[in-house]
Amino acid sequence: MAKIIKHQYFFAHPVETVWEYLTNSELMGQWLMKNDFQPVLGHSFQFRTGAKAALDFDGIFHCKVLTIEPFKTLSYSWNCGPGDGKITLESVVTWQLEVKENGTEVFLDHRGFNQEANLDMYHGLLHGWLEKFQNIEKLINTNAHGHTNA
Repeated sequence: MAKIIKHQYFFAHPVETVWEYLTNSELMGQWLMKNDFQPVLGHSFQFRTGAKAALDFDGIFHCKVLTIEPFKTLSYSWNCGPGDGKITLESVVTWQLEVKENGTEVFLDHRGFNQEANLDMYHGLLHGWLEKFQNIEKLINTNAHGHTNA
């Protein structure tokens, strides 16, 4: 029953720019969630958002950097649950970047949806990740043209 989310997105921007949006905590907070991420192998961090009772989710993703190869690959655990230390989803997010002549191709692989109880979270993230790619695109384009949200 294991479900895997796979998305691919092209950014007409250099790999260094795209990487910055995937690894800079402040920028990640603009397109994804508040966090205390650091691009350091083994670093434990959290993404925080609003709790969702319907998903049995307390609003905190407990993560740890598993792989980091600058400008190429980033992966981290992505675990969550209803709170009180209980984890009902153990998953891994992997970003791969590929330099293209006119920009950067980004591949997202999010796996670990192995239980029936994880299906609602899977369906939410399946579409949610696409929105996040679009958020990155908007931020990069806005910042590239000298306008910031700050």
